[in-house]
Amino acid sequence: MLQESRYPFVAVVGQEEMKDALILAAVNPRVQGVLLLGAKGTGKTSAVRGLVEILPTVNVSTCANGLGCRPEYLLTAPELVCASCRDRLAQGEEIATDMQQRLVELPLNVGVEDVVGGANRRLEVEQRRLRFEPGILSYANNNILYIDEINLLGSDVLNAIIDAAATGYTVVRRGLVVGSYPSRFTLVSSMNPEEGDLRPQLLDRIGLRVYVNPVATVEERLEVYRRFSAYQDNPEGFRASYAGQTALVQAAITQARSRLAQVKVGAAAGAAAIAVIQQLGIESHRTEIVLFEAARAYAALDERTEVSSSDVAAVAPLVLRRRRTAGPDYQAAQQREDVEIGAVVRAHTASLSKLQQRRKAKANQTHNGAQETEQ
Repeated sequence: MLQESRYPFVAVVGQEEMKDALILAAVNPRVQGVLLLGAKGTGKTSAVRGLVEILPTVNVSTCANGLGCRPEYLLTAPELVCASCRDRLAQGEEIATDMQQRLVELPLNVGVEDVVGGANRRLEVEQRRLRFEPGILSYANNNILYIDEINLLGSDVLNAIIDAAATGYTVVRRGLVVGSYPSRFTLVSSMNPEEGDLRPQLLDRIGLRVYVNPVATVEERLEVYRRFSAYQDNPEGFRASYAGQTALVQAAITQARSRLAQVKVGAAAGAAAIAVIQQLGIESHRTEIVLFEAARAYAALDERTEVSSSDVAAVAPLVLRRRRTAGPDYQAAQQREDVEIGAVVRAHTASLSKLQQRRKAKANQTHNGAQETEQ
């Protein structure tokens, strides 16, 4: 398993769209993750695990409590720096350092407490005191979180992960145990659609979608075997033969990340993207966010600082798949209902108006009759 986890990313045969999506997510976490859909044995897990060798270096907190304390917080938000990190800063120690991003894999049988955290059971039993201990999501902070067979994960666990990915924080309340910590991670997941689908509201939270089909040609399938066999015979030698390509891809990702802040979406590209989304009838506003962020990453990889329409076209299939609302057309149904409500309201208010007019006329007649009697 350890050897398989390091099969070179660049050695995966074909599957260019899958590799492109994973690279875009490595460049720009704002693409909101990647979902790989395909049958078993098509290289999804091998490609994701191979990301380890091409991930860029990022500056991360070394807070011993897993709270993500950073030195700049001391000036901007001192309440976010724990006592331990304050002491370290006072002694001239660093509380953040540059580290290569890691891949954190989520076991399929985890529970909510494993994922988000909870009370330290040892301290609770031995010392009869409660102390919050962060869960797996704290280790995923600033890293890649990989969930294989995401569609088989318990809904409570999946909801917690999706909420953390959306907000960048994990907040835990378990009775007397309360805690929070940063969890800004890039979610990469895979699934076999034959084993069930994701709920639409959860699917909407994942940015890029790739259909991973087996490679098509005889030569490609033979090449899959040749490379697998060579890797099994000599893992280190096989990785070494791809070291140059791996280094080039990692350098490209690192440079693109550093360039990303300068990349803007051009007016023509923005208008074209929105026109496509509207014509396809896609309702979720996350669509344009992901589409623009993926296009920005694509332009950054191409060493440009303005997104063009061609960038939008290149990433659009990854973003727009499975975005259209399934089932009834809720907007059309709402419009039909509004028309019906309006007609009923107008009919009743018109009847009420006529009744009021008749009552007013009758009251006037009564009032006039009374005046004539008095005279």
